[in-house]
Amino acid sequence: MTERSPSQTALSVATLRAVHQIVDAEPRILDDPVAARLLDANVHLAIRAGLARVDAPETRALRSHVVLRSRFSEDRLAEAVRRGVSQCVILGAGFDTFAYRQPDWAKALRIFEVDQPATQSEKRRRLQRGGVPIPANLEFVAIDFEAASLREGLQASTLDFAAPAFFSCLGVLVYLTAEAVDAIFQLVAGFPSSSEIAFTFSAPQPSSSPMAARAAAVGEPWLSEIEPEALERKLAGLGFAETVFLDPATAERTYFPAARSDGLAAPRRFSIGAAIVGGDV
Repeated sequence: MTERSPSQTALSVATLRAVHQIVDAEPRILDDPVAARLLDANVHLAIRAGLARVDAPETRALRSHVVLRSRFSEDRLAEAVRRGVSQCVILGAGFDTFAYRQPDWAKALRIFEVDQPATQSEKRRRLQRGGVPIPANLEFVAIDFEAASLREGLQASTLDFAAPAFFSCLGVLVYLTAEAVDAIFQLVAGFPSSSEIAFTFSAPQPSSSPMAARAAAVGEPWLSEIEPEALERKLAGLGFAETVFLDPATAERTYFPAARSDGLAAPRRFSIGAAIVGGDV
């Protein structure tokens, strides 16, 4: 099998997080001082010079979604740590930066970044170029779980399958087949009580999505759409105690409590959720 290239959509997501730090107003939805250090110099300069198209309504909406999903997942992780979870697995980590800006409450975590080898190698190159040190509590797990067994890949790491773990799966499920999506949830469901997964998904759209078209154009087509109700039933059947979705009203009340001068607003659709194994959410 030919090795895949580094993910272009993952780099685009990192750029959106960097834009949020550089041009958006305070308070930030997500504080991510590392994202800009992963960008090429010309991209960084274009953002600061106002040459990048960051104010288009579609771009602002996508940026809101990207920073919100990371903030939601990290808030859920903080709650999981308070109830004793000490492992964090970031699936399809891409250019996620949590491990490199982790707060004090995360220092006792074991963090695992899982991604296909080419993207992971490119990330490590950019980290080194940006002078970003790799923390001692981080382990890279190089595996293309679209083509290989995620379980086997994680079993080759130091992840403790007998201890609760928090899984982050953001911007990943839409690129996987239904079978691969099921395999992820089945894997998490097999972890001990109090384990959790935070995830994003795409519900069926009435028309073709511009984002899906752009992803397909760079060779990363969307493969899965999931109805929230069907997903909730599936997770209940696997043994998750309860599934919660970040609905627009809760997102607005919690993360966008007032109108922002930068135009960022809570997404108007269900696409972010979390589920806990064998415990109350």
